[in-house]
Amino acid sequence: MTARDEILGRIRSALVDRPQPVPVERSYRTADVTAIETGDVLLELLVDRLVDYKATVFRATTETAAEVIATALTERGAQRVVVPEGFPAALLASIDASSVVHDDPPLSAAELDVTDGVLTTSTVAIAETGTIVLDAGAGQGRRALSLVPDYHLCVVQATDVVRGVPEGVARLLKTSGARPLTWISGPSATSDIELQRVEGVHGPRTLAVVLITD
Repeated sequence: MTARDEILGRIRSALVDRPQPVPVERSYRTADVTAIETGDVLLELLVDRLVDYKATVFRATTETAAEVIATALTERGAQRVVVPEGFPAALLASIDASSVVHDDPPLSAAELDVTDGVLTTSTVAIAETGTIVLDAGAGQGRRALSLVPDYHLCVVQATDVVRGVPEGVARLLKTSGARPLTWISGPSATSDIELQRVEGVHGPRTLAVVLITD
């Protein structure tokens, strides 16, 4: 018996006549509980949260997505946009190929900083918190791509929208494995000691989302 075992044994003996703790109530929602909101209601909740975070939301269908993406980039004035490997080619159909910057070989932080933005897909979007999760998979690229450029245009599929964090984590455990995750809740922002909001400190100053529904 080690000293540790002896000490713990004495503690257990001293507490043997003490009342047992009250069981902790587990009444919070888990991933196994079906969300009330579905369909359009769930998507509207996500949009409401994103707008509240000062993100710009564009609505699109599968047929109009490429045109909407091109419009968003034009409105931004983005002429050189980083596009990660694996981004769906069909969504680039309305963009001038000369404006696409590839991350191969990997761009340096300085090179990323002088681009006009980054265009990525996403893995999961959590409606309740307005959070978009990237897992460095196809079309999302390494973490630096969504952190260094000043503008991030992110494509979210309606089928990837879940109600809350428990559902989001459950899906990530199935799809993302050990890949690094980037959780995005609106544009990067912080406040100084005088509560002055400063945007773009540790990520993009501007977040825009293209929400694709069928």
